[in-house]
Amino acid sequence: MASMMKAAVFVEKGRIVLEDKKIPDVGPNDALMRVTTTTICGTDIHILKGEYPVEKGLTIGHEPVGVIEKLGSAVKGFREGQRVIAGAITPSGWSNACLCGCSSQDGAGTKHGWKATGGWKFGNTIDGCQAEYVLVPDAMANLAPIPDDLSDEEVLMCPDIMSTGFVGAENGNIKIGDTVVVFAQGPIGLCATAGAKLMGASRIIAVDTVPARLAMAKRMGADEVVDFKASNNVVETILEMTDGRGCDVAIEALGLQATFEWALRSIRPGGTLSSLGVYSGDLKIPVDAFAAGLGEKTIRTALCPGGKERMRRMMEVVRARRVDFSALVTHRYSIDQIEDAYELFANQRDGVLKVAISL
Repeated sequence: MASMMKAAVFVEKGRIVLEDKKIPDVGPNDALMRVTTTTICGTDIHILKGEYPVEKGLTIGHEPVGVIEKLGSAVKGFREGQRVIAGAITPSGWSNACLCGCSSQDGAGTKHGWKATGGWKFGNTIDGCQAEYVLVPDAMANLAPIPDDLSDEEVLMCPDIMSTGFVGAENGNIKIGDTVVVFAQGPIGLCATAGAKLMGASRIIAVDTVPARLAMAKRMGADEVVDFKASNNVVETILEMTDGRGCDVAIEALGLQATFEWALRSIRPGGTLSSLGVYSGDLKIPVDAFAAGLGEKTIRTALCPGGKERMRRMMEVVRARRVDFSALVTHRYSIDQIEDAYELFANQRDGVLKVAISL
């Protein structure tokens, strides 16, 4: 086995480049995965633009599909050569947060066992998976075998955007017969739209302005679409569509003050705003939209759920053909072309939704 590998590395603001790095050593609880397919996430673009700080020299990426190359001495229940995925969030499985069901806020190693966003390690606090190999920590909690009848691309959405989009629907506590509005139909918003349909929403309204994304929203389960640029007032449009009642649930999947406020104003009294956005500035709650705190509106935030059981469930949804996410992969590149892939994805050219990076 070679000692070096190719990896996409954060160098400085505006530069993620392909470099040679040492293949990581394997600890007793770890697994070394040979990555066969990965992708680029919007969060990686925040890192590229310097909007989310990471250490220089860090390998980026958090959506790995691959094969177990080597297992740590304490890892049981898996075998080398087995096809697996690991979630974008890799919880320890034993921290206080994990044992309370909040594994994305994993605080393993802290005094109290909690750390905000602590489960997100790949491409954040440890080397990520836009590389030929990635070290998976706490492998027994995070490796999920891929069913033989699923391809790499079929499970590529499971580690992050599918899990994130679905938790947006789950946190909305959607009930059969609910009306749901989803703001922004990027990859995560599209998965939230699909999740809302799976949970039994009877009416789903998708909001965006890119025609291709609005069309894709229909494929993912939206009943109606709203182009917010063509609408004089998107909130008034949604209220008119619901006969003044408002939606039961609004899912915000972009992370802007405007979309957050639209979502809050679009829900009925007692409704739920499920927020998936990554906010980079102060977020304000308008008093009137919040009914001065008396409108019984719920605001829930989320980080992508991870861990092997979550990944198993995501793959079972794909395997049962409940949702077809294959159309979300619009472009394909090799690892040697990853800098070109970043240029395309960062500038949202050529109708890109998700890119598949093969190794």
